[in-house]
Amino acid sequence: MKIGIVGCAGRMGRALVTQVVATEGAQLVGGTERPHGGLLGKDMGTLIGRDTLGAEITNNPGALFEKAQVVIDFTTPAATRSHLALAMETGTALVIGTTGLSGEDHELLAQAAEKIALVQAPNMSVGVTVLTALTRQVAALMGPEYDIEVLEMHHRHKVDAPSGTALGLGQAAAEGRGVKLDEVARTTRDGHTGPRPDGEIGFATLRGGDVIGDHTVIFASNGERLELTHKASDRTLFARGAVLAAMWLKNKDPGHYSMFDVLGL
Repeated sequence: MKIGIVGCAGRMGRALVTQVVATEGAQLVGGTERPHGGLLGKDMGTLIGRDTLGAEITNNPGALFEKAQVVIDFTTPAATRSHLALAMETGTALVIGTTGLSGEDHELLAQAAEKIALVQAPNMSVGVTVLTALTRQVAALMGPEYDIEVLEMHHRHKVDAPSGTALGLGQAAAEGRGVKLDEVARTTRDGHTGPRPDGEIGFATLRGGDVIGDHTVIFASNGERLELTHKASDRTLFARGAVLAAMWLKNKDPGHYSMFDVLGL
């Protein structure tokens, strides 16, 4: 499987390069990066302390999409929109781990999925995918007397809040309860907020240090509390999931797939 990586010089990009190189049947064909830092034109082995991988770092995503069978994208919403257009032009499959996507962005994903195969998830971790499935199941089992709160913490550099993973967990909880998340979500609390409304799904956001990603879904009622937690201690777990998704996309029909599809859940 010929794999390209956009935004290859960042922390996640380097983890993806390492994982592609370590995956049997995967071939790294190139990566893109913005024109700074002196990396353009260099071999991607430079990113992971290797002499040569035979794949170049460029600032030409169009050329990368032409030669790759699948491109992995952990960038920004604006960049992902551009990459979706390129993927539709070239017929290239996509794995998208970009967070902070808007409702309009999701509409673009749906349009692109009519022409290409893509896997999109706010978190590519196998563990988080299982946590999301469990959250949906538990929310369906627990009655309305259980308040649902989603707590997340990430490193100080993360720019979106709540995290895409937290919102995905909230969405799973809402689906379990048979409600629309937009109608019950509470993403901020400040000042005199009054009593907690029945059925609300709350979010709490923490930022600091180098935390890769901690997520807890809390089901709290009078007398007891159930907590489902996932803690990431190594960014490579996201890379493993993304490359697994990229390999899974081989010969797939156009469609908007998730990590549930990849794992057969």
